[in-house]
Amino acid sequence: MTGSNDYDDDRIGRARVGDNPELAAYYEELAKVDAGALWTVANEIEPWFPQPKSVPVLWRYADLRPLVRKALPLVRADDAGRRVVMLVNPGRRELSAAVGLLYTGLQIMGPGEAMTAHRHQASALRFVHEGTGAWTIVDGQKLKVGPRDFAITPNSTWHEHGNESDEAPVIWQDGLDIPLVNMLDANFYEVHPELYQRPGEVVNSSLLTYGGNLLPYGVEKWARPYSPLLGWPWEPSYHALTRLARAAEGSPYDGVVMEYTNPVTGGSVMPTMGAHLQLLRPGQATRAHRHTGSVVYTAAKGRGVSVIAGRRFAWEQGDIFVVPSWAWHEHANLDPGEDACLFSFNDFPVMHSLGLYREEAYPEHDGHQPTATP
Repeated sequence: MTGSNDYDDDRIGRARVGDNPELAAYYEELAKVDAGALWTVANEIEPWFPQPKSVPVLWRYADLRPLVRKALPLVRADDAGRRVVMLVNPGRRELSAAVGLLYTGLQIMGPGEAMTAHRHQASALRFVHEGTGAWTIVDGQKLKVGPRDFAITPNSTWHEHGNESDEAPVIWQDGLDIPLVNMLDANFYEVHPELYQRPGEVVNSSLLTYGGNLLPYGVEKWARPYSPLLGWPWEPSYHALTRLARAAEGSPYDGVVMEYTNPVTGGSVMPTMGAHLQLLRPGQATRAHRHTGSVVYTAAKGRGVSVIAGRRFAWEQGDIFVVPSWAWHEHANLDPGEDACLFSFNDFPVMHSLGLYREEAYPEHDGHQPTATP
C-alpha cells in the first residue's frame, strides 16, 4: 500500500494557498458573479484516492421482514405505486441510495395483487426473497419468478408486477440506478396510458427463447443495449456455480463467481448495472481486495461473515449488505459442511465504460484485514 506521506497536501503539485485579507476580499468578488477560485477546493474535488460518502451497512432480513409486512395493510398499492421499504445508507440519505449511486429496497405484494404499469429512465432489477406467485410484465412479456430468481427491467421499458398466489405475500428486492440517473439529470417517468399492459400469449417467452445456452437462429437480431433474456431462475444458476466449482479454483477474492450476462453480447445484463452470483466453499475465507465501483450484496444461501473496511459483518440468508467504492473487503463461509452463496449487483458497467475501473489486492497479513466488530 502507498505510504501516508505520499498523500501530503502540503507539497508542490497540490493546492496549498494560504489565507490573507486580500484573498478573502477577492473570493467575495468572485462569489458575486457566481465564480470561485479552484485552488480553494482543488484538494477536496481531486482527492488522492476515492473518498466515498457511503459507509458499510448490513440490514438483517429478520429485522426488515416484519416491517415490510406491516406496510401491507397500511398502504394501498394504488396509492403507493410500489409498496417498498427502501434501504438508505447513512452517508447517502440525500440521494435515497443504499451505496454510491445504487438504490435498493424490499417490495411486498399481497395475494392476488397487481401493480399498475409505468416506465422510467432508470434501470431496475429484482431478486426474490419469498413467495411463489410473483410475476412481472416487461414490454408485454410476462415472466414468472420464484424465490432466489433474478430478473431485470431495463430502462424505458413498460413494466408492472403482481402476485397471483391466493395464499401468501411476495417479497422481492428491487435494485435501481435511480441515484445515478438523477445525478445526471436524465430521469423520466410515465404512467401507462391504459394502466395495465396486455401480455403476450406465451409466459416466460424470453426464457424459452434465450435461456438455453444457445442463441436462436432465424429470429430478428436483437439490437437493444440490454439483455433480451429477462430472468435467470435460481436452480440452473446455482447448478452452474457448482459445476464451475468442480472445474476451477475460482477467485482468491470472491470464491467461485459468475456474472449474469446478456446472451447475445456476453456483456452485462444492462448498460449501467451488472449482477453476479458467487459461491464460497465450506469454511472458505477469501483474501481482501478493493475496487472502484459500489456493490449491493444479498445472502442467497448459507451463512458467513464479510469484513468491509476493517468492520466485521455476520450474515445469513436474506441479509443485505453493501461495499462502498474502494473499500477493502473479504468474505468467509462460516459453515464447515455446506457452501454459501452471495447474489450481488453493482455499477461496474459504468466504471468500465468510462475507463474508471481500478482494482488492487490487500498486501499485508496474508491478504486479511485486522477487524473490529461494528
